[in-house]
Amino acid sequence: MQTAPILVIGATGKTGSRIARILTERSHAVRHGSRRADIPFDWENAETWPAALDGVSAAYVSYFPDLAVPGASEKIEALTRAAKAAGVKTLVLLSGRGEAHAEQCEDIVRSAGVDYTLVRCAWFMQNFSEGYLRDPVLDGMIPMPGGAVREPMIDVDDIAEVAVAALTEDGHSGELYELTGPRLMTFEEAAEDLTAATGWPVRHVPISFEEFHAAVAGMAGDFIADVFTGIARETLDGRNEHLTDGVQRALGRPPRDFRDFCRDAAAAGAWKRAA
Repeated sequence: MQTAPILVIGATGKTGSRIARILTERSHAVRHGSRRADIPFDWENAETWPAALDGVSAAYVSYFPDLAVPGASEKIEALTRAAKAAGVKTLVLLSGRGEAHAEQCEDIVRSAGVDYTLVRCAWFMQNFSEGYLRDPVLDGMIPMPGGAVREPMIDVDDIAEVAVAALTEDGHSGELYELTGPRLMTFEEAAEDLTAATGWPVRHVPISFEEFHAAVAGMAGDFIADVFTGIARETLDGRNEHLTDGVQRALGRPPRDFRDFCRDAAAAGAWKRAA
């Protein structure tokens, strides 16, 4: 077991919060990488990085809001230099499947001069239960562009388990784990599984990318809408319509299915409607 702390950058996010919890449950020392942590880490303030990296054995790197954001590659390159200077031995990068900007950041980590693992992920199942599609699901709809494109959605719990393995076990250095779920799904098929789990009809509402941009802008502003719409245009074109074995290679087991995710999320109250 490692005695030096493991830095989890993005420790309050979907993946980071799970990784921090699992590491803590397994008695690893965890340093939470967030702006409000005791030792803060702020992507927008590089002066916080040396203290956050000091004495750290390994670091999980999740860039908010996404590696597609302009300037992300420069931040990742600067962080890798800071991590190497601090003596960090291992970097585990969260990356996006089918995203050119994410692959540029992967190359930066490959060239950093430290051990690394790349965790390249498909579309998160938890977008329906914790993300921007939760409220629409409560209203009985999935408003998404992309038509009948099939996406092999991945459970964030599987991502967290892979990252924890890479951070704490031997045998993962230099690996690219491309993570998908066990089947290709259209948003219409996802709606069917959500209908079965929630107990009310959920349907896929095909929308244009322009309508998608307007919806995201209404929730998060134009900048985030520009980024997410760019990612949607890039990845919902069929390029990701194939399965990979990343979960199997990293963990020795199959990835979790969307139906199981829906059932368990519903049982945990993810879609509980207000009285």
